[in-house]
Amino acid sequence: MTDPEPLVRIEGLTKHFGETVALDDLTLDIARGEFVTFLGPSGCGKSTTLRILGGFERPTRGRVILDGADVTNQPPEKRQVNMVFQDYALFPHMTVAQNVSFGLELKGMGKAEIKRRSDEILSFLELESYGSRYPIQLSGGQRQRVALARALAPDPALLLLDEPLGALDAKLRGQVQQELKSIQRRTHKTFFFVTHDQEEALTMSDRIVVLNHGRVEQDGTPEELYFRPASRFVAEFIGETNLLSGRVRGKEDDKIVMDWHGQTLRGLAPQGSPDQGEPITASVRLEKLQFHSERPEMPNAVRGRVVGKTFLGSRMAMEIAVDDVEDAMLRAYVDAETGARVGSDPVWIGWDVDSMAMLTD
Repeated sequence: MTDPEPLVRIEGLTKHFGETVALDDLTLDIARGEFVTFLGPSGCGKSTTLRILGGFERPTRGRVILDGADVTNQPPEKRQVNMVFQDYALFPHMTVAQNVSFGLELKGMGKAEIKRRSDEILSFLELESYGSRYPIQLSGGQRQRVALARALAPDPALLLLDEPLGALDAKLRGQVQQELKSIQRRTHKTFFFVTHDQEEALTMSDRIVVLNHGRVEQDGTPEELYFRPASRFVAEFIGETNLLSGRVRGKEDDKIVMDWHGQTLRGLAPQGSPDQGEPITASVRLEKLQFHSERPEMPNAVRGRVVGKTFLGSRMAMEIAVDDVEDAMLRAYVDAETGARVGSDPVWIGWDVDSMAMLTD
C-alpha cells in the first residue's frame, strides 16, 4: 500500500545563477518507492534539481522536504540521500569491498556491522566474487553496479542518479537499464533519475517529469507523455511524431474537430482547448497510422501515395505524400511484411480519435 505522505516534497524551488534562471518555481511530490525521471535538454534545470536535492546547491527560493523534515539548508552528509554519478566516482586505489564500505565507515558503523552490510549488498547485486578486485579490473557494467552498491549500502531514503549510464555502449546500456529498474523494484527504494535520453526515460520510469527552461512541461507516466503529450515541445522531444497544424472547426462532446488543409480530423479535446477558428496542432505517433486499400470506417482518414521506404529490421518507415495537399507528408511505422506489400498505388491512411493528441501550444 502506497504511503499517502510523499517521501520528497519540492515547494516553489527557484534557482538563479546570476541572470540565468535555472529553476522557476518548481513544485512537485515524489512518492515512496517511485522511480521518477527528470527528462529534458541540456540547461533545462534537471541536474540543478538533483544537486539541490542532494545538498550540493542551495536554492534561491523554495524548500525541500524529505521524509517530513525540511532539509533545504542541510549539508549532504546530514541527509538520508546518496548519489550515483555518471563517472561512478569509484576510488581506484580501493577494492570493490572497500569502496562499498567507505560510506558505512563515514557513518561510524562498527567493523562487524560494516562487513555484514557490505557482504549483504554485494550478494544482493551479485558482486560477492568481486570484493577483492579493483575498479580497473571491472567492466563498465560491473563498475556501475559497484557504484550502485556503494550508494545503497548506507540505506538512503532517496537515491539520486545523475545520468549514470552515459558512459556505457549501446548494448550494455540496454542491459543495465533493465537491471537498474529490477534493483529499484526489489529494494523498494525511491530513485530520482536524471537523463536527456528519451528512450532511457520511457524504458525505466514509473513517472517522467519533462523540464524546459526550468519549468515543468508535463508530468505523467511514460504512456501518458508518449501518447498524450500536452505540448508541442513534449511531442517533439519524446519519440517521433506527425505534427498536423490547422484550425479548430468546432467541438463534438469531448472531441475537437479541426481543419487540416481541407481535411476534417478529430481528436480528444485537451484542457483549455482553443475556440472555433483558432489555430491548433495535433500529434499522431508513427505507429498509430493504419494502411487501407479503401477508405476506412475511421474518424480520421486521408488518401495518398507512399514515396519512400526505409527498412529498419523488424519494421519499416514509410513516407506518404497526402493527395490534394501541397507539401503535406505523413510518416508511419509498419511491420516489414506490410511495408513490403504496399506499393506506389494510392492508399488510405487512417487513425483513431484517441490516437491524435491535440496540443495546447
